[in-house]
Amino acid sequence: MAKVEMQKIVEKMNLKNLTPDVSLEDRAVGVPDTNRPALQLTGFFEHFDYKRVQIIGYVEYTFLKTVDEKEKERIYDTLLSYQIPCIVFCRDLQPEPMLLEKANERQVPVFSTNVKTSAFTAELIRWLNVELAPCISIHGVLVDVYGVGVLIMGESGIGKSEAALELIKRGHRLVSDDVVEIHKVSDDTLVGNAPDITKHLIELRGIGIVDVKTLFGVLSVKETQNIDMVITLEDWNKDKEYDRLGLEEQYTEFLGNKVVCYSLPIRPGRNLAIIVETAAINHRQKKMGYNAAQELYRRVQQNLINK
Repeated sequence: MAKVEMQKIVEKMNLKNLTPDVSLEDRAVGVPDTNRPALQLTGFFEHFDYKRVQIIGYVEYTFLKTVDEKEKERIYDTLLSYQIPCIVFCRDLQPEPMLLEKANERQVPVFSTNVKTSAFTAELIRWLNVELAPCISIHGVLVDVYGVGVLIMGESGIGKSEAALELIKRGHRLVSDDVVEIHKVSDDTLVGNAPDITKHLIELRGIGIVDVKTLFGVLSVKETQNIDMVITLEDWNKDKEYDRLGLEEQYTEFLGNKVVCYSLPIRPGRNLAIIVETAAINHRQKKMGYNAAQELYRRVQQNLINK
């Protein structure tokens, strides 16, 4: 089961550690959700989602101010007896010394942030969903072309990296070359990124490794990108019939999600970068409700009727 290290959450969300004596080593979160322990602070612990990050907002904080010390101590003891990953106080609220003392005893980390509760919760859930999403690694190149995530696939040496380099020179952005990590964020969304070891690097046979970010600037790279379409490069086969109209879309599947897929035959003289750009623009146009192939079909039908 995938987990996110606690230290990584602290760094990503810019949290202030209020219990520095509690070690964060070997601590991780495996649930992409959060819990506001409002009912638990009243003493109701049935169905308590203790494996989630526990978030204290203004409402919970204000309620604790109305509870007498003896009852508050009992609530804290019960809350911390569960193996909760951590407690986060939002809006720069400061926990009471009693809670910090008991958290140190139970080795439960407590953090604070100045971000509003709803905004912090939404961002943490969004990020955890990406980090903990089912993931596979595939051989290919992922490029952001006019905001469309284009995954270029094909046999080794067919020209994927060269096409990506030309796209970068034309102002588009590289996400990953050679290996793409695909995360299933939802039933409709696949997000791709590069492994840390190859991030911002591209391999060109005969030249070697090229650092795209250094050569072309920070605007030429991107950390993550939704995968909207797949272009598969293949050697031109004169005996094979290729789709010339595009009336019916083909799909490929990753982690149970379907993505539009186009097979692009390669032969000398074809400008791959311009073809990929056009495919990306055409994909956006279809999303906006216009399909050129269907328009051609409508014109042909209309012409036959008029005759």
